[in-house]
Amino acid sequence: MSIATMRLGLVGPVPPPNGGMAMQTLQLQRLLRAENIDVSLLATNAPIRPAFLARVPGLRALCRLLPYLFAVWRLAGRVDVIHLMANSGWSWQLFAAPVLWLARWRGTPVIVNYRGGEAREYFRRSFARVRPSLRLAADVVVPSGYLQAVFNEFGQRSRVIPNIIDRELFRPVPPGEPAEGDASAGTACGERLHTLVITRNLEPIYGIDTAIRALARVLETRPGVRLRIAGSGPAEGALRTLAREHGVADQVCFEGRLDRDDIVALYAGADAMLNPTTVDNMPNSVLEALACGLPVISTDVGGVPYILTHEETGLLVPPRDETALAAAILRLLDDTALQQRLRGNGLAQVEAYAWPNVRQQWLQAYSEACVPARRVAA
Repeated sequence: MSIATMRLGLVGPVPPPNGGMAMQTLQLQRLLRAENIDVSLLATNAPIRPAFLARVPGLRALCRLLPYLFAVWRLAGRVDVIHLMANSGWSWQLFAAPVLWLARWRGTPVIVNYRGGEAREYFRRSFARVRPSLRLAADVVVPSGYLQAVFNEFGQRSRVIPNIIDRELFRPVPPGEPAEGDASAGTACGERLHTLVITRNLEPIYGIDTAIRALARVLETRPGVRLRIAGSGPAEGALRTLAREHGVADQVCFEGRLDRDDIVALYAGADAMLNPTTVDNMPNSVLEALACGLPVISTDVGGVPYILTHEETGLLVPPRDETALAAAILRLLDDTALQQRLRGNGLAQVEAYAWPNVRQQWLQAYSEACVPARRVAA
């Protein structure tokens, strides 16, 4: 089948919230449509209609699932291949597995693009339930060598196609060039000092509490440092309380959820990006920071060591270790040569995630999925 005549169904979450998988879904839709590919997007998190039903837990799930299943059935009947963004847990059971079964009944191949950073733990508990649906996939694609290794442990073949970074947007701001939409303007934290940034949802798994504790240690010897946190989520109240308890509330700025232009501006005004997460796959935030020429300090969990090499493209520390994180922050702020090395190596590495280098991998996967003999067996 010619790519020019192919009809693609893209199934996945869309913002809000601005999570990594949601942003990858929208970005892929935009890039593929720019290739003149007919893309039909089906959101797995579409708003519930009427809205008042969203406040009734059991009814809420039913009102979302039934229209979704009907939409999947219709989509599978009018496209040549489906690109399915998939995650672990209930997301797999409710939104991924039904796509594979409904598309099978309609004779439409499905590429499972599995992106769950907690895959190993989920598979240990539930792979017997996951396998029957996964065997229906025409292909299984993961964004990192880490997830490929996890799938290998459970006897499932996969191929790696990395996340995509928009290099037109995420780029270093040249000296003297103003960053559009600079999110630092008018913040309560005053003028720029040494600035650390975090761009993750405010959820316990992302270890932002460790970063706040590390900041308190840094400020004991280096008072001119602040932390700007871009994101929203259920842990915000607890994190604000933690900052007050450690006496750093004035040095921690909760910026809320920022759009992509403001994230670039945030990076442009920062000295380092922190990724203190306890679990991860291939965090877009780390790749975007690298693309903006910002040094990254991250925990060495999940897929992070597959995209960051310690002392070459980033600094890696153990999870939940505020002492190690504080030491890495102080080291980076005091070592100009290290900063320059991480910036240069990071910018060179991130080119592998630019669309010109990822484009052909996806186009080939779509073409091969439409050939029955090529379809992946578990």
